Amino acid sequence: MSISKKFPPAKQEKQSETLNRLICVTNRHLFDDIEDAGGQPSFLARLERIAAAHPAAIVLREKDMEEGAYEALAREVQAICLRHQVPFIAHTFVGAAAHLGADGLHLPLPLLRRLRESRAVLPAHLGTSCHSLEDVREAERLGCSYLIAGHIYATSCKPGLPPRGLAFLREVTAATELPVYAIGGITPARLREVLAAGAAGGCAMSSLMQGNLWLTKIPENNR
Repeated sequence: MSISKKFPPAKQEKQSETLNRLICVTNRHLFDDIEDAGGQPSFLARLERIAAAHPAAIVLREKDMEEGAYEALAREVQAICLRHQVPFIAHTFVGAAAHLGADGLHLPLPLLRRLRESRAVLPAHLGTSCHSLEDVREAERLGCSYLIAGHIYATSCKPGLPPRGLAFLREVTAATELPVYAIGGITPARLREVLAAGAAGGCAMSSLMQGNLWLTKIPENNR
């Protein structure tokens, strides 16, 4: 049950420098034990608000769950995405992605490698995260249709690890025709920088899932 909106876009496609260049990467633990006033888990309420702003896609990155529980949550998140015509990308769980007809599946590179070696049946639209040019070349060989590269800027999600920077991002985007999304410390100002470096867009987790850095311009009736 996928939507018609194309993801990933072709590398040469031009879009405005807004949320439609940003992939939302989820983290439900930011909302542990919190509910909104209506009793809906704040995690889902937040995703409803994010989807209303029409990001490039939502990646349900809850890979610490059991697959059955993940699929149940994914069904709810996919329904939110369908309401707002936002591509839904599953993470890690091949079976759940297949059962739901997800628009894409993001796999860690070692897992993607093992699945290809075992000749597993995988969705058409696959993505992985790359941290070197060798990763990029392997991802292309393994049939990925988009890449996430990082981390580009310092981020609280990677404490103590130095960022790879814009120079690395430029190397990646020059080395592949696949759409590349930058991750790590992406802000509205930095989104312009990564676009200038050749990226198709950026990815955000905590800055989208918490606070109003990206969402201040969404009309009240879309919240």
